[in-house]
Amino acid sequence: MSFSHFIRRAINGSTSRIALSARSTSSSIFASRSFCSEKKNSNASSTKTAASDVSYYHLNGGPSHMRAAVFWEPGKPLTFEDFHMPRPKANEILLKTKACGVCHSDLHVIKGELPFASPCVVGHEITGEVIEHGQLSDSKIIERFPVGSQVVGAFIMPCGSCSFCSKGQDDLCEDFFAYNRAKGTLYDGETRLFLCNSGKPVYMYSMGGLAEYCVVPAHALAVLPKSLPYTESAILGCAVFTAYGAMAHAAQVRPGDAIAVIGIGGVGSSCLQIARAFGASEIIAVDVQDEKLQKAKFLGATHCVNASKEDAAKTIKEITGGLGVDVAVEALGKPQTFLQCVQSVRDGGKAVMIGLAQSGAKGEVDINHLVRRQIKVIGSYGARARQDLPKLIKLAESGIFNLTAAVSRTCKFEEAPQAYRDLDKGAIAGRAVVEIM
Repeated sequence: MSFSHFIRRAINGSTSRIALSARSTSSSIFASRSFCSEKKNSNASSTKTAASDVSYYHLNGGPSHMRAAVFWEPGKPLTFEDFHMPRPKANEILLKTKACGVCHSDLHVIKGELPFASPCVVGHEITGEVIEHGQLSDSKIIERFPVGSQVVGAFIMPCGSCSFCSKGQDDLCEDFFAYNRAKGTLYDGETRLFLCNSGKPVYMYSMGGLAEYCVVPAHALAVLPKSLPYTESAILGCAVFTAYGAMAHAAQVRPGDAIAVIGIGGVGSSCLQIARAFGASEIIAVDVQDEKLQKAKFLGATHCVNASKEDAAKTIKEITGGLGVDVAVEALGKPQTFLQCVQSVRDGGKAVMIGLAQSGAKGEVDINHLVRRQIKVIGSYGARARQDLPKLIKLAESGIFNLTAAVSRTCKFEEAPQAYRDLDKGAIAGRAVVEIM
């Protein structure tokens, strides 16, 4: 059996179904707290906050509140605040968050480089346990994600019904960009997060995953087999998800292609593994830190280039016999690396941009070279949740994608602010994950 055939079988082959028994939400699971004060009605289910007139409630046998890390404004540290328990609506699911990845996209928001509604809860790369379904949810959703299921969530949360979702282009979901990215809400135009002390709303970056509980549209979730760990599997929802979208959809990598990845952080290192899984012949890792480049060799890189010591585009051309690579991926979001990416591809090749930049940043390109040499410059934000997330789970379950090697640090919930500070300093090689269990 050829390697490419094995990969196709690993991604598309049938797998045995895992029976998941619904578990009760017992008080042993939900430790009660005393941070919030509220009046309960006879069935302890709902009431109104005076400040916002938004209902809140107790989970059956559990708490009525939770903690989450809040971003207030640029220059101010994340703080942990108490929230009323978020309540899912139709076709949404309440999760007990188990783990949340530490991503540069969150850091861009925290530093004020990307505009976003604030205050907000960041964190968009999560695993969790299904606790409750929103009222009037589709019966098929309830059947697919029974209470007690362990799941992984994609940061692009498709609505499932807009013009793009209807065509299978979940990565361009109109509601996700119009509501979540533009306003920090879910698709009824409302957040699910309200502070205990004031009832005031706090917005959601994706699902607002840096919290003890979060509400996620069901179309953004996939069942996580019990054979995969909660902590490491969190990166499937963004780092691996973004890499797969770039390789499978934007670049359409084929066996034998030569690939360069510029920026070997959490997403860039995932690109190396995906390129290897797709059968790339040469995989060139480019970064300015020798530590990251050393790790890149273990993740699939056949060559490493330190761009602080040599001309990256020139070296890539030398490695490929003067041609350049079939696909170059830019995973940093900087004007300098944007240019390196375009300069590194062969005639007719593809330069795929996946790194988010500071708002308003511009990338330069030689127009004549682009036209005469048929260079394709393609933007890619992520993969397609409903189609691709189950494939990524199979890659991880089969061992083709090594989750353990991709996660370089784990930390406690209370250590999340420090993890972002370390990420900003370049002190995290690979991906850090916050354990919230």
